[in-house]
Amino acid sequence: QKTADSFFHPRNSLKKPPNSAEEEDSAMENIVTEKKAEESHRQDSADLLIFILLLTLTILTIWLFKHRRFRFLHETGLAMIYGLLVGVVLRYGIHMPRDGTSVMLNCHVNASPATVLVNVSGKFYEYTLKRVLSSSGNKVDDVSDNENEMLRKVTFDPEVFFNILLPPIIFHAGYSLKRRHFFRNMGSILAYAFLGTVVSCFIIGLLMYGTVTLMKHVGQLHGEFFFTDCLFFGAIVSATDPVTVLAIFHELQVEPDLYALLFGESVLNDAVAVVLSSSIVAYQPTGDNSHTFEGMALLKSFGMFLGIFSGSFALGVATGIVTFTKLRDFQLLETALFFLMSWSTFLLAEACGFTGVVAVLFCGITQAHYTYNNLSRESQDRTKQLFELLNFLAENFIFSYMGLTLFTFRNHVFNPMFIVGAFLAVFIGRAANIYPLSFLLNLGRRHKIRSNFQHMMMFAGLRGAMTFALAIRDTATYARQMMFSTTLLIVFFTVWICGGGTTQMLSCQRIRVGVDSDQDNSVSVIASVKCNTKHESAWLFRIWYNFDHNYLKPILTHSGPPLTATLPPCCGPLARILTSPQAFENEGQLKDDDSDLILTDDINLAYGDITVNTDGSGVHTSSGAGFASGMSSEDLDRELTCGDNEVVMRGTCLVFPMDDSEPTLKDPHMRF
Repeated sequence: QKTADSFFHPRNSLKKPPNSAEEEDSAMENIVTEKKAEESHRQDSADLLIFILLLTLTILTIWLFKHRRFRFLHETGLAMIYGLLVGVVLRYGIHMPRDGTSVMLNCHVNASPATVLVNVSGKFYEYTLKRVLSSSGNKVDDVSDNENEMLRKVTFDPEVFFNILLPPIIFHAGYSLKRRHFFRNMGSILAYAFLGTVVSCFIIGLLMYGTVTLMKHVGQLHGEFFFTDCLFFGAIVSATDPVTVLAIFHELQVEPDLYALLFGESVLNDAVAVVLSSSIVAYQPTGDNSHTFEGMALLKSFGMFLGIFSGSFALGVATGIVTFTKLRDFQLLETALFFLMSWSTFLLAEACGFTGVVAVLFCGITQAHYTYNNLSRESQDRTKQLFELLNFLAENFIFSYMGLTLFTFRNHVFNPMFIVGAFLAVFIGRAANIYPLSFLLNLGRRHKIRSNFQHMMMFAGLRGAMTFALAIRDTATYARQMMFSTTLLIVFFTVWICGGGTTQMLSCQRIRVGVDSDQDNSVSVIASVKCNTKHESAWLFRIWYNFDHNYLKPILTHSGPPLTATLPPCCGPLARILTSPQAFENEGQLKDDDSDLILTDDINLAYGDITVNTDGSGVHTSSGAGFASGMSSEDLDRELTCGDNEVVMRGTCLVFPMDDSEPTLKDPHMRF
């Protein structure tokens, strides 16, 4: 009976509860949401595949260029060209309409909220602020249903560049720094990086302010553009990134001092430009007008510059020092810990309100000097190769994205007057950085910075990843959008034209190539050469090296002399506690594995009546009365005064500043 009733009265048997309709709607909505999520996942995979294919194509073309010895175009310029081509295809060749519809509602509020809760038929939806489309209510073409969804998908969050792509690039610059030539030219590098960057920033800012004022008079400016905006533009375009030139320098083996000057300046001035731009943004005078000049606000910004830079420097050095591992038996874990500690330095500095670029740079330099010596041989090779690979991929990814954004960025503002003024200002600012500072530095340098070096440094002032990252980080206002568009053109021009003409410029300036830096410096290791170097010329290096070699290296590494040999006898118990057992075991052999600071060739040196024999393994013997019981502090002081020699002492090869201009005296007792 129940079966029959159910068959003949289906409405009664299939009667739904009151909320079944809502449950069905909710289920359908979940199905639609899952379908959209799956489509979005596929779209994101396709977008990432585009960049992977770009990098793959770039690598294959690089191999072809290297095979053919074609140096006119570097890999970064090639990546930009491929990015441009893909951007053209995405912009004009592929059309993917947006899903759903756009609804425009008017709501009068004093400020744009970061999040909005919308009640739709009793259901609350949360929306986050993505971008500002227009300040007027009648210009909303960007949210039309026909907008290309692909262009929106390939646009990355600017924080991706700062937190993911920039750290390995900056860390690799510090970790692979040629410290021997860097410290030889430290004074000049610091002058170019700090004083030169500040001078360039203000000169470019003043010239751009004059350009902006002229644009206002002729009616070419369609938004607000203040003097602080001009200074910010000067700061971001003062960050040089001559990766193209340096790659050609390395391949052609250009003179080491020129390479060190250019590389050291580019490494440090990136950090200076980041801190300088942050200080300019933080400039806040009292009163309603936040763009007027005020002395106290200027001093506050200057103090913030010094505070942020010094704090970031201290944090990076401290993190690099405490990054020690005792996992030598497990090389994979050792490498992983080293990698994570290095990357966390950047994030820690940003989280503490400092600048991660400065922190991770000096962390890399510190780890290369100390932590590297504590790693196992396998981990040493792995870390160098790992960061070199990450640097290569991140740098080419950024340059590919630069070419892509020329067509995919939706808020470009190209103004011919601003572009021409920017190119002239960048050229004049670079000249004001190089030539006056070189003249002043040559007054106190024994090795003069020759005019052809100055012309090459002027020509090699390329802009790259750091300039792009600083420009794209904030594109909310009309002024920042114009800066970003102009910055892209400056990067394109310098990488393609200046980078492509490096070989021709070297030939035109008659700069030596094919110079082996190790051999070039080893010829200065002359035992019987007369020490005519002034004692004061290396006083800073002397103080630092004595302290580092005698105290820091034994504490932080397993190389260097034990503290029991350098500290006073009264500190014997403390010295034994702080010195690692490996340092006592390695006292008689060369343990400093820093390839930038040691010689690996067989050397037989005659130094007066002292003979020192050393081979590639670092084992050495000595003969002579003066060397029998080790070298006294007076002897060391005499050797430091003769700052053009390398002396083997306590199993560690000490390297001091060398003078390439000294006449080479051939000693029959010396052979390489």
